[in-house]
Amino acid sequence: MTVHKLLRSIIIGAPGSGKGTISSRIVKDFGLKHLSSGDLLRKQVQEKTEYGVRAKRYMDTGQLVPDKLMLGLFMHELKSLSDHSWLLDGFPRTVEQAVALYRSQDIDIVLNLRIPFDVIIDRIKGRWTHPGSGRIYNVDFNPPKVPFKDDVTGEPLVQRDDDKEETVKARLEHYRRLTHPVLQYFSNKGLVEEFSGTESNEIWPHVHKALSKVVVPNQYTHYE
Repeated sequence: MTVHKLLRSIIIGAPGSGKGTISSRIVKDFGLKHLSSGDLLRKQVQEKTEYGVRAKRYMDTGQLVPDKLMLGLFMHELKSLSDHSWLLDGFPRTVEQAVALYRSQDIDIVLNLRIPFDVIIDRIKGRWTHPGSGRIYNVDFNPPKVPFKDDVTGEPLVQRDDDKEETVKARLEHYRRLTHPVLQYFSNKGLVEEFSGTESNEIWPHVHKALSKVVVPNQYTHYE
């Protein structure tokens, strides 16, 4: 890969894959602007922009925001970042979006986090939440002092529907169906780098090494 002054990158990973952790480390070490589809949509809705008003109609009814609207939203945002390096997260979601993005931007690398689905399911189904505060526990990694009771109030913890095993499985299968064609498209362009493992700390040094081939990292880097 050619070394560029600016880095145009995409990160892809299933829900619960540690994508947020890896993204935050990339931002810190390489000085990128992190563009998350969810954050960008919420910002546009809050500011009541033209894109936000249109997107809210779909979001309020639980529908996916259409391709053309998401494309318009991201292309508008990327125009203002012509002098910045960036990392796209949650976009593109479809081949139509991927094609349009590739035609308009010089993409350097697509990072694909490959975490076994059974690891993700075990990780997420162990989450329990305190409804009043939003405090999250995990029976394996961060258990409450008293089983299924909040440490602060002693009130019962609940398991959100999104964290139940059958829901997690359905979300992962939906992710697989949606993402496979996008990954195939970028793979055909020679842009995909895959990183397999079970933990962010295991994957991170390999991600850092791959990105360092494309752009020079900041002076101070971390591997924890």
